[in-house]
Amino acid sequence: MTSEEIKLNVEKALDEIRPFLQSDGGDISLISIDNDNSVKVKLEGNCIGCSVNQMTLKSGVEMTIKKYVPQIEEVVNVG
Repeated sequence: MTSEEIKLNVEKALDEIRPFLQSDGGDISLISIDNDNSVKVKLEGNCIGCSVNQMTLKSGVEMTIKKYVPQIEEVVNVG
């Protein structure tokens, strides 16, 4: 998978997750993809102060991104 394909697939994964975050008054943005295996995202809105945002990040966001791009090793919130 090329770097461009990885980016497109990560964006597809975020598009799948976004409605759930938006229903809680939050959102998520892709910041960068490093070495084609590490994704940096920024949780926004209500997701910033949410006590479960680390759980959301790991169980929801990371799992969904890995479904689209299996070689992703980690997803980090830089917000």
